[in-house]
Amino acid sequence: MPVVKLHRTVGVRVGSVQVGGGAPVVVQSMTMTDTADAAATAQQCIELAEAGSEMVRVTVNLPEAAAAVPEIKRRMLDAGVTAPLIGDFHYNGHLLLTRHPDCAAALDKYRINPGNVGTGRRRDEQFTTICRVAQEHHKPVRIGVNGGSLNQELVVQRMQENTDRDLGKTSEEIINECMVLSAVQSTELALEAGLRKDQIIISCKTSRPRDLIAVYRDLARQTDQPLHLGLTEAGMGTKGLVWSAAAMGVLLNEGIGDTVRVSLTPRPGGDRREEVYAACELLQALGLRSFSPSVTACPGCGRTTSSTFQQLAERTQDYIRERMPEWKASREGVETMTLAVMGCVVNGPGESKAANIGISLPGTGEAPNCPVFIDGQHYTTLRGTYEELDVEFRALLDRYVETKYPLRQP
Repeated sequence: MPVVKLHRTVGVRVGSVQVGGGAPVVVQSMTMTDTADAAATAQQCIELAEAGSEMVRVTVNLPEAAAAVPEIKRRMLDAGVTAPLIGDFHYNGHLLLTRHPDCAAALDKYRINPGNVGTGRRRDEQFTTICRVAQEHHKPVRIGVNGGSLNQELVVQRMQENTDRDLGKTSEEIINECMVLSAVQSTELALEAGLRKDQIIISCKTSRPRDLIAVYRDLARQTDQPLHLGLTEAGMGTKGLVWSAAAMGVLLNEGIGDTVRVSLTPRPGGDRREEVYAACELLQALGLRSFSPSVTACPGCGRTTSSTFQQLAERTQDYIRERMPEWKASREGVETMTLAVMGCVVNGPGESKAANIGISLPGTGEAPNCPVFIDGQHYTTLRGTYEELDVEFRALLDRYVETKYPLRQP
């Protein structure tokens, strides 16, 4: 078994959010709008935060994007969204942050990629410039190493050493070592530039789960800084979800990772909030956090030839997501609620009894009755069309929330 640290000992304050130092693992996401479009970007930041993202990142790649950041932050605050706003910088961050001090002040954290902040001597100079801006504005930074944009001078040097000394390492092993080395050396440079340890978060992202696990296990042994966890690119749909869970589930279960992003590729016109839902579900599945009531539903089989249970399960999940911003703000503990929408008598009654609220719909050949269980006890039996079941089950859900979970104290 790998030797890892269950918690980073250093905590970093990012706006109102604590990362590391034993704090709960934080969910973050990234917008995909043109940052220069302040209205559209702010709206997506708000949507991501309401979906459960506790920090939101925007790319700051052009002067127009940097100029828009203060307005984005104002619009978020006007909407009551206090999630920290993070600026993602590549290539020209030292210029944008120094030339746009309002942007530097509005952001809650800066992301620096040491692989593309500059080359040769300019790399250290420009990296140091960003660190000094962070120091001036009392902001934390994330030193974010990526496998796809790794410092090539470092890689060439290590490859040559491997050949000269006949070390027998594979190219993947060398790249993984270089990523960790880049992160550690960059952290030392940031400290030399005047940042404190409680201003630095580290990440070393790759796009392959096995590499990510190896890199972060190594990184966790070499630093006590908080770690940002995620694949560089997870991919689309099922592939992105499975690869993210395969890598991050292993690491989080070992206590590695203080903030996470699931970098899903959305379908054209897709919902960016899916990456937030995925990250929340991952942490909830591991018992690390509770973000939203969970819905258990059976996968279906020859016993469940009707689609009613599928429709009701989907509608119930959608309804919870619609109501959660309000419930989370007003009801204490509602995120721990469990529901079950089952499709036949085999596991239906048992799963329904195990949930706070559960309904067992009739399978093929079963009597058209739908027993509903609340906190393990049979409460009522529903009958009717899907539309009627949907309305009645939602009414039961609303009533349960109102009676079970107390109002939050102001």
